[in-house]
Formats: sequence, structure tokens, C-alpha cells
Amino acid sequence: MAKQRRTFVCRSCGAETPAWTGQCNGCDGWATIEEVVVAAGRGKPAAARAVQSLDSYDGSTSVPNPVGLAEVDRVLGGGLVAGSVTLLSGEPGIGKSTLTLQLATSVASTGAGVMLVTGEEAPSQVAARAARLGPIPASLMVLDDTAVETIVSTLAAERPAVAIIDSIQTLRVGELDASPGSVSQVREAAARLVGAAKTNGVSLVLIGHVTKDGALAGPRLLEHVVDTVLSFSGDRHHDLRFLRAVKHRFGPTTDVGLFEMTGLGLEAVSDPSGRFLADRRLDTAGSMVVPALDGHRPVLVEVQALASPHGDRPAAIAAEGLSASRAKLICAVLEQRGGVSTYGQQVFVSAAGGASIVEPGADLGVALAVASAIADRPFPSELVACGELGLSGEVRSVPQLERRLGEAFRLGFRTAIVPNSAGDGPTGMRLIRAGTISDALAQLPAAVGAPF
Repeated sequence: MAKQRRTFVCRSCGAETPAWTGQCNGCDGWATIEEVVVAAGRGKPAAARAVQSLDSYDGSTSVPNPVGLAEVDRVLGGGLVAGSVTLLSGEPGIGKSTLTLQLATSVASTGAGVMLVTGEEAPSQVAARAARLGPIPASLMVLDDTAVETIVSTLAAERPAVAIIDSIQTLRVGELDASPGSVSQVREAAARLVGAAKTNGVSLVLIGHVTKDGALAGPRLLEHVVDTVLSFSGDRHHDLRFLRAVKHRFGPTTDVGLFEMTGLGLEAVSDPSGRFLADRRLDTAGSMVVPALDGHRPVLVEVQALASPHGDRPAAIAAEGLSASRAKLICAVLEQRGGVSTYGQQVFVSAAGGASIVEPGADLGVALAVASAIADRPFPSELVACGELGLSGEVRSVPQLERRLGEAFRLGFRTAIVPNSAGDGPTGMRLIRAGTISDALAQLPAAVGAPF
């Protein structure tokens, strides 16, 4: 019998420590350390195996199979690969079960076998939710069990094309004396399911919950054993949901899928720019449209700024949908290099419509929106701005500017403020080139038709 040793693992980030501590040294989380029993010592040496040249293997077997949901296929680079294991992570209630049920229904509608393992809901509940989404294909099967041994045996017997586990935190391995969702159970259950998927050629999708306080065993424990990690996120107060690949062994991690939560499930948003700008008010001070880049997809987002008196004291700056630290940096550059004082102002900056901007290409647009709010002067409705701001006030180039401007031109924008190094824009679009933030502000009178 193999020897065992005890170690301690953070259920939030997976960091290991030889002794229990109140705070994890890896992620700084409190009360996230759990004791785990693992095998230790030397086992019996295994027999050597013959090795083969890499070029003797057929790489064409890792071809993705479309799942029939355009936004999911976009993020996965074409679909699910047979024998692959995908982890779908997100906060409880964000829509993971709905997304995977739509995926299962789509694949099963082609006649392929799909097995849905329900550990959180009764089959009748799943059936009721599936009926609201549309007809239920006959090849969509359900297994109401949380025992990993049973699930592995069923996968070997049925060999479905796709299997979905909802969720990994509810499963239990009978040999382990630990509760479902613990580090020990999640780690062992995942290892056995990955082996079963590889052996039987099943495309396996694991659902894992993430909570802000790390109370459950998070997907970080599983990232190293799965092929793909998908993050499903969104603001509960908005109906938009974003699907991103954090890790993907079969393709890039640069694309993003966008969905809208409706009463009939998740609907793909084929025109994100139009969606974000649908309710935009024209000729309003503090508004600037930014052609941002999310992965490889250009998306036009309205950046809004509001300035209100704050008394005789330094500016108070708050941001929503943007990095708060980045917003403070931009306001500092605007004041020191652009000559626009924020002293005595409360400045609020927001990405409208539930959007989230994390790339620096929006810097120039944010700065101009704040300047417009402080001066109480609106910009023309057909104007966009794109560029990164340096600490010296310089406007730097951003990747794929041509694609960004092309998307802006498609939606009717005819003037753009861009870095000096920018190439030619679409035919019919006027480019206002600026080397610094002060240059951009100085040229604004030409854009607005009056001194700024």
C-alpha cells in the first residue's frame, strides 16, 4: 500500500504549503487553506516503454467539431475536439447551465449522442428548462448521479460525442473521506474524468463555479489538467454575457463571444457595436465613442464622463467598466500634459451599456470625454477617438487600428482622432492626427467648429 502524506492546498488558487496558515501566500485569500491527503514515497518502478518519432503521429485528429452556436465556435476556434476536456467557469447564476444546455441541444439536434450529468438539478428541472429553449432532441440523454465511478463507467458504455458535467463541485469519489467540492474531491474527480474522456474520445465539458470569496474549490485547481478553460462572465444588472478562452490548447485565446440573456435563453449578439450604441444620446457633453478591441473583434463603446463640483480639494475619480487606476492615470496626464484642471471636481467615468474596456487603446477617448465633461462642451456625434496615452502626454499607436476605424466607418462615424503614426483610414473618413494630448485638444476646435 502506498504511503500517504498530508499537505495543505488553497482551494482558491491551488497553491500548496506544508503547514496550515490563515492566509494563502499565493492569492492572499483568507481561510482558503484545506488539508489534503496525497500519495507519497516511492512505488514499484514501471517497465520502460518504446518511444516513437513525433512525425509518426497524425495531428489531423485534433480537428474541432462545430457545436452549432456561432459565438461558442468562434471562441473555441471552430468547435470541440474529440477527447478534449473543457472547463467552463463563472459565478453561480451567470448562465453557465443555460449555455451548456443550449450547446447540448444544438449538438444533439444533429443526431450525435450527448450526455448531460446533472448533479445540481433534478432531470425534471432540466427538462422544463430545455423545453423553454425549444424541442428536445431524442439523442440528448441525462444521467442523474454524482458518483464519479458511475459516471466514468457510463461514459465508457455509452461513448457519447459530448458529455457535460454540471457541476464538478457536486461530484464525489467514494474512496475519499471528504465532502463534495473539497480540494481532494475536485482534484481526484477531474483526474478520473479527464482519463475517461481521453480513453473514449468524448468531448467533455466541466462546469465549475467561482465565487468572489473563494468559498468553493475554484477552477484554478483544474486549469493544468484540462485542455481548455472558458470564462463566462457578465454583470448581473445587465443582460450581456461574455465568453472568453483563458487557455486553449487547440487554438488562440484572442476571440470573445457575446450573448444577451433573454427569457428564451442566450441569444448571440452578432453586432456588438450596434448593441452598445443603440441608446446613445447625441450632442451630450462628456461622451466619446471609442473603437476598442476585444480579442480580434473591434467593438465600438461609448465612454461617458461626468464632472461635478467637489469643493477646494483634489479631484475624486471613480470608474465603472474601466480600470479605476487607469482612469486616475489618464486624468493626471490630462491635467499635467493637457492643461485641463480636474482640481475641485468629482469625475465619474463609465463604459456605457454594461461594456468593459481593459485595453489602453481607449485612453485618448477617456481623456477627451473627461475634458468635454469639465468644459461642458459636446463633441460631434460622428467623432471617434483611439490611442494610448503615455505619461509624457504622447498619443501612442494601438494594434489593428485599420480594423477599428473600418468598424467605426461602417456604423456612420466619419471623423477620427488618431495617433500621428496611424496609417490611412477608410475612404471617406477624415483623420485628425495628434502627437500629444495637448495636440488633440488644440485641434478640437476644427472638429467642433468653435473654441473648445
